[in-house]
Amino acid sequence: MCSGGTGGAASRSFLLDARYAERRSGGYHSGGWLATVATGWLFAAKPQFRNAVSGSPPLKGALLVAQRATEATSASKKPGRLIRLPVAVPAVRRQQNTLYRWMAVTDSVSIVAALLVAHQVCFGPRMPDGDFLLVLAMAPVVTVASHLGCRLYQTYQYTSVEEFRRIILSVTATVMAIVVLSFWSPVPSSRLWIGSAWCFGLVFTGASRRRWHHGIRHRWTSGQLTFDTLIVGTNREAQNLAELLMASKLGYRPLGFVSTGSHDGVVPDGLPMLGAIGGLRQLISQTGASCVFVASTAVGPEDVKNVLKARRLDGVEIRVTANFPGTLSATRFAPQSVGGLLALSVQAVRLTRAQAIAKRAFDVVLSGLGLVLLAPLLVLIALLITLETPGPVLFRQERVGLHRKRFKVLKFRTMVVGAELMLADLAAHNEADGPLFKLRNDPRVTRVGRYLRRYSLDELPQLWNVLIGEMSLVGPRPPLPREVDAYEDWQLDRLEVRPGITGLWQVSGRSELPFDEYVRLDLFYIENWSLAYDLFIVAKTIPMLLAARGAY
Repeated sequence: MCSGGTGGAASRSFLLDARYAERRSGGYHSGGWLATVATGWLFAAKPQFRNAVSGSPPLKGALLVAQRATEATSASKKPGRLIRLPVAVPAVRRQQNTLYRWMAVTDSVSIVAALLVAHQVCFGPRMPDGDFLLVLAMAPVVTVASHLGCRLYQTYQYTSVEEFRRIILSVTATVMAIVVLSFWSPVPSSRLWIGSAWCFGLVFTGASRRRWHHGIRHRWTSGQLTFDTLIVGTNREAQNLAELLMASKLGYRPLGFVSTGSHDGVVPDGLPMLGAIGGLRQLISQTGASCVFVASTAVGPEDVKNVLKARRLDGVEIRVTANFPGTLSATRFAPQSVGGLLALSVQAVRLTRAQAIAKRAFDVVLSGLGLVLLAPLLVLIALLITLETPGPVLFRQERVGLHRKRFKVLKFRTMVVGAELMLADLAAHNEADGPLFKLRNDPRVTRVGRYLRRYSLDELPQLWNVLIGEMSLVGPRPPLPREVDAYEDWQLDRLEVRPGITGLWQVSGRSELPFDEYVRLDLFYIENWSLAYDLFIVAKTIPMLLAARGAY
């Protein structure tokens, strides 16, 4: 009897070891074969193993992780010291390294293509000579070195805006380095070529990165490129974190909870309780976790020491939640030591004088160029409006701007004359929440107006509002006075900056967003403004307008 029990325990241990080997060999991500072979051999060759598990369903997912963790916890009670073994590279790390290698290839191709296109634009269509081909040969080395210096191959650590800012810095450094190297050769160059190469390099690199991120999100939905994650804590914050990671495809797959010394813990729902923080390293070893996500309100100083030790010896990723509003970006924080205590310094949200000048110069230059370059299109739209329906070409409407100052916003007229008088009759059909009014099939909209609104061409006259300082290119949309009268106190914060033609709402869903989310996006922009952020939003606005998503 003792012999049979020992055999059953050994068989279960062999299964766990086989499943653990599968995790380390990429089985959860890439179809590892080791556990399949080992388990099949075990069922065929070990009758006692079949008897041990017969009559019960196979362990999968969280249940299998829980059993492994239970045996690990039991084993950790035995006296002895955990011997550190060489840290294996988790499957997700291998996948990310492969991804970044291919990303480096497309980054290099983008810069080489930018140099070639700029050369053709500036010097005419001709075959590059040997000297220029030598410059092109150096470009991939310079590009990858610059991107590595800007840490552009650790994209899972950054937001899209922060990555875009680093792309601007890296492309600038790459082009300047190539220009300096080309001084030693008779390669023709000019300021126009340098500027064109920079612009094309930024566009091509940004476009390729956008395609990469689209592919990464697609792989997240299929369970690839995800960190198998232990959640440290059992309080409400930890459970909210688990719900977020399970409901959203963010690149994390929660395995279970790890209890701490906190007294406000509760029994978690959904995921299993794997063990205590004192056995964190054993849990990491048994579950094959590649990330530890810490609920900051659930841990004390001793708990943090265990987490840091796991990072140092086991090489897992560590994430710690911060109890700050979601409108604050990571770029606003800076770590600071105060008498041995780690603190986070929050940068001021108000623009400095230099930043205000830079933003205003950005608005004036782009709005002025836009009015000049788009003049033929503006004339054509005005002609179409005049031919379809009688009435003025432009629609002037009172809106609320910076510090609740009212001004007249300009738009191409897209509705019949007297449309505002018909609003009361249509109020019952409003499809928007909050103080907004939106109607997908608004009978007041003309045929030409429907196309103008679909591609937001009706808002082009607002470039004049930007030029004279009433609006900005990027910012919250200017609300109507009656909408402001219905605002709650927290929603009034969006009036602290100049309203804009485009903004986060424009690139995040437009009319499809609920009003509260619409305001939160505006507040996020206000709290985290930067010139790179404006460039990022403008760059994302163009494909959004061409796709005509969320506009009516």
